[in-house]
Amino acid sequence: MKTPQTLRRWGRLSTSAAAVTVLSVTASGCMVVHGEREILPGATKTEAARALKDFTAAYNEANAANDQALDADRVTGPLADIDGAKLKAGAKNQPGGNPDYAPLKLTDTEFTIPKKAGWPRWFVADSQANKGSDNTRWLLVFTRGGADEVWEVSYLTILAADDVPEFKKDKDGWAEPVTANAGDLAVPPQDLAETYATYLQEGGDAFAPGTHTSAWRDARQKNAEKPGLVRQYLDEPLTSGDYAPLGLRTTDGSALVFFTTRHYEKQTAAQGVPLNVSDANVKALMTGEAKQSITLESVSNQAVLDPGPGAADQNVEFLARIQGLTGAKGE
Repeated sequence: MKTPQTLRRWGRLSTSAAAVTVLSVTASGCMVVHGEREILPGATKTEAARALKDFTAAYNEANAANDQALDADRVTGPLADIDGAKLKAGAKNQPGGNPDYAPLKLTDTEFTIPKKAGWPRWFVADSQANKGSDNTRWLLVFTRGGADEVWEVSYLTILAADDVPEFKKDKDGWAEPVTANAGDLAVPPQDLAETYATYLQEGGDAFAPGTHTSAWRDARQKNAEKPGLVRQYLDEPLTSGDYAPLGLRTTDGSALVFFTTRHYEKQTAAQGVPLNVSDANVKALMTGEAKQSITLESVSNQAVLDPGPGAADQNVEFLARIQGLTGAKGE
């Protein structure tokens, strides 16, 4: 088992190699002047609806044209990384745009807007989409770092409708955010990314078994060494700025938390064994030539249910995870 020190050393090498390689409540002066200390809703419902409309329009324009510049001011954080890389690859593979793109339509939207002091301010839009299953909901986290900034989507999560928790709200319908260091949760939100990265490397009991935890670890261990090919994995937390975790308190005292991680997979072929790089998106994002190895870089955003003190099960439960390739380096 690699020690944390060993992982950090390997991480510096891999990171270097890979690098080369989804507010004001009013428009009043009062909000701008006192917003840093007053506890206020992150947005009005009208403002939130306009932000969703603006995002959807820009997202559709960018995806139809395979041009990440067209929605660059409407996405940030993990969604910007994941979708931006997809569009970058699309621009190389389909330079004239994507003629088969079906515009995204979001309907039956419910806005969950937390009440808090200071910036950033944020809210969640929970919508039915015209893509995927009819029994799923798209949750987009809109964030804004100041009164003079536009709303941007940092997190996109797709949940089964039954998995969307019931959020705690006050008498006026405003939600309650959880602080990054909330000590009454099984894992404080600020520690979730680091805890997950460590879990993927070393195991443990912080997370409930499932597709994105125990099953993923098992799959990586099985694929680590095969005849002629060795795979090494590195996992890193992303916790600052637009990658900061965001969470909402649920009615049972737990929290729905969104957080981000970065992952590397280095594939090294034995001498004389060719690396078969057939994926068009990998080829489009790759720098260098995969003569003996290739390092794949991806970003992942997670939505988890972080148990509160009254929960019978204190393991963090994954509700959804979206991971996208963001870079590749051949050597």
